[in-house]
Amino acid sequence: MMRNKLSGRIAASETIRRLLEQARYEVLPTPSTEEKLLEHVPLDRVITVTASPGKGLEATFELAERLAGHGYAVVPHLAARMVSGHQELKEICDRLTSQGINRVFVPGGDAEPVGDYPDALSLLEDLSALGRPFLYVGITGYPEPHPAISDDLTVQSMWDKRRHATHMVSNMTFDAKTIENWLDRVRRRGITMPLLLGIPGPVDRAKLLGMATKIGVGESTRFLAKHKSTFARLAAPGGFTGESFLRQCAPTLGAPTALVEGLHVFTFNQIAETEAWRRDLLERLPRATPTSRRSVQA
Repeated sequence: MMRNKLSGRIAASETIRRLLEQARYEVLPTPSTEEKLLEHVPLDRVITVTASPGKGLEATFELAERLAGHGYAVVPHLAARMVSGHQELKEICDRLTSQGINRVFVPGGDAEPVGDYPDALSLLEDLSALGRPFLYVGITGYPEPHPAISDDLTVQSMWDKRRHATHMVSNMTFDAKTIENWLDRVRRRGITMPLLLGIPGPVDRAKLLGMATKIGVGESTRFLAKHKSTFARLAAPGGFTGESFLRQCAPTLGAPTALVEGLHVFTFNQIAETEAWRRDLLERLPRATPTSRRSVQA
């Protein structure tokens, strides 16, 4: 029994380590973001840049281009409803690829459609028609119910998008059983794209409250504004810790059939704190010895 428990803890730690080493950070395009990243985050982290109706796509692209110039692998959010149509999409693709950007994330976005793309799928189809200019294309996964779309439709939507995307990025959830059940449904449906699990980074309650009350700051904040229970869970003292959640999820995330390749960390622009948390947790995780590896594999 003791050996089984030890083996389980070691296996969980190895899973968490693997995911932390493949963690990427979501940031909001504010004036201080670039400086914070350069000061606190090494160039080996992938950085995703949100898009919001309030700031427009230009703020997203400008920050993504500057970060790419510094050497980061960047993933601008290409919110479908904010793109007018095929010609603008082609111009965006030419612009980003000319700066060496080969990754995008394609949500539908919170804006009212400004043109030909009412949803992510319609823009993804046009990306394919343009010759698939990006090497990596991410789409959204919804472990928790979407406020406006039924669960069956969100899973069907991922199935429809699978031919145009390379991976999924899940929205936040705080329940390990929810992740287990959702991943089982998705994989049984035949959706085999790798997953990046969305989790919040360490959040200071006062800063989070200030950010969540700013209208149009970014998709991460808009998510909180629409999901008050999520905000309450994050803001409560001791209400959520990424380490505890990852340990609860580790058996599910470590299964080969789950195809979970890394973490997508919602930083809420608490960038230094997020990177410090990741490094601290990596240092504290026990490493498997050759003997313990044999025990786990036995």
